[in-house]
Amino acid sequence: MRINKFIAQAGIASRRKADELIENGNVKVNGAVMKEPGYDVKEGDKVYVNGRLIDSRDEKIYLLVNKPLNMITTASDDKDRDTVMDLVKDVDARLFPVGRLDYNTTGALIMTNDGDLSYRITHPKHEMGKTYRALVKGVISREKLAKLRNGVDIGGFITSKARVSIIKGNQHSTLVEITIHEGKNRQVRKMFAAVGNPVQTLERVAIGNIRLGRLKQGHYRKLTKEEIESLKNC
Repeated sequence: MRINKFIAQAGIASRRKADELIENGNVKVNGAVMKEPGYDVKEGDKVYVNGRLIDSRDEKIYLLVNKPLNMITTASDDKDRDTVMDLVKDVDARLFPVGRLDYNTTGALIMTNDGDLSYRITHPKHEMGKTYRALVKGVISREKLAKLRNGVDIGGFITSKARVSIIKGNQHSTLVEITIHEGKNRQVRKMFAAVGNPVQTLERVAIGNIRLGRLKQGHYRKLTKEEIESLKNC
């Protein structure tokens, strides 16, 4: 098995990140620093990442987390802010968040130790839909709705087509549901800002066909077998 896949299956990082770890000299095989990203791990090889012996056969765990406000979507933070890792302290596994949610955005986040699944969810070629509910300022006209659906310029990048529907609204604000397939930084906020309706609150309510439902903020649940398969077959 190629070494980056071995590291991904052990739940350490995605294959792309595993390549970076190898390049930076953080991976050893049988005591020697590994510099060959194409190395095939053989039976009996001992692979270490950052000094830790890993095993690709570790049990895979898949969680859906409802991220609260004012929490960082990283494994650690140099400013000592709360991170999503604080929500899964009771889970006896080395988990990591799949993708990111902004500090001021709440909602659905998958956490796992399956690097291959993380790659499938986050890589643009798989076009995994992410659905958000946004409360935005002002009224969204038909013209603005068409722009959001067909693609808007968010600063050197034209967004792909999106599904957008208005849930309710008045002259002061509008509640909108939007599904996008890219993962540009602060993309949804930038899209609404581009049509003159800045976001006031933002919640991700679904990843693919996996919805938050009644899961409360700060809580998590295990994904069902059907949900896991739907992610793997996207």
